[in-house]
Amino acid sequence: MTFTYSLYPDNWSEIATSVKQQAQWRCQKCGLHCIAPGDKTSHLTRSKRRVYTLQVHHWDRNPANNHRGNLIALCSA
Repeated sequence: MTFTYSLYPDNWSEIATSVKQQAQWRCQKCGLHCIAPGDKTSHLTRSKRRVYTLQVHHWDRNPANNHRGNLIALCSA
């Protein structure tokens, strides 16, 4: 049996969703309004969906440091 160790906590999905909600689904760098749950995306190409998908990053690049001040919601543009 192989075990994988992750620095991300088990509730990372909930943490990331909370950061995105607090950012109102906008990139905190450029202000781009990104895809929120339930948004229709069938009109977007795969590459456009990728650009409009909001991600949560760590300022200090340490995935174990999930303090709110260390997290930022960013688009891929």
